[in-house]
Amino acid sequence: MTDHDPHHRARHAIREVTASWASGLSLADIRTSFEQFLEQAGGPHPPAVSTRSLTIGDMPACWFVPDRTTSDHCLLYCHGGGYQIGSIRSHASLMGRLAEASGLRVLGFDYRLAPEHRFPAAAQDALAAYQWLLQEGERPLALIGDSAGGGLALGTAIAARDLGLPLPKGLVLLSAWLDLSLSGESYRTLEEQDIFSKPGQLRAMARTYLGRGADITDPKASPVFDHLAGLPPILIHAGGYDITLDDSNLLAQRARAQQVHVTLKVFEAMYHHFQVFSDLPETVQSLADIGAFLHALANGTAMQPNENAS
Repeated sequence: MTDHDPHHRARHAIREVTASWASGLSLADIRTSFEQFLEQAGGPHPPAVSTRSLTIGDMPACWFVPDRTTSDHCLLYCHGGGYQIGSIRSHASLMGRLAEASGLRVLGFDYRLAPEHRFPAAAQDALAAYQWLLQEGERPLALIGDSAGGGLALGTAIAARDLGLPLPKGLVLLSAWLDLSLSGESYRTLEEQDIFSKPGQLRAMARTYLGRGADITDPKASPVFDHLAGLPPILIHAGGYDITLDDSNLLAQRARAQQVHVTLKVFEAMYHHFQVFSDLPETVQSLADIGAFLHALANGTAMQPNENAS
């Protein structure tokens, strides 16, 4: 493999940046580094997608609008980053590429981060963004999230169901971090294979987000343990080398048992939220699959009960 191979470039970039984070950088510097890293990994912003900044209450937000929209539907995106890092800026490329792949407007927002704002601040902000869209007459076609953002997307759908709010027609979860107790075997068996995320890192992030004495299995923080019946169809994409893989497996198992339609696709040898790298063939396939799923939702032809792709 050479520097022209996208997998080689991605692995090299991940090892370089994660080593810098482990070298004693401040949280502020890690946040800046994470934004810059994902900007570079994502590549240039899609030229056929425009942006429009706004605020939702006190939250910065941004619309990503494709030049060619396929419908009036929109998507709400919850970014990842372990509840401590990440932003509209870090995930702008991915949100732009999702807008392009789906032909739909995507709304991203900057929820409050820990340790300045601990649980349940991020979950409250995600629900507030969803409620704001409803008040604007915009019922999101789907909630989408990667890593911790996948937990926020799932938790927001559960909260909306419990409040009796209109639900999205679907959920799309990418390498979703859904179990802050890290109980799955993949956190141990894939520790060496996943070059992006490590169990110790996620344990520290969970402690920082939840604070002392919190219940890490609280369904409001670890939504994979919540009641799932009544949720819309879920598309889950995970990597075969992703330490959070068993979160996706457990969600699929529990959701199917509660009569929720699920498609789980595992991309061989891929690591945590690999979709941030725009030039990987697996990323191209993942976004194409997501676009097809969203089109099926918009057309009312989404997956059959308990469908599984692997």
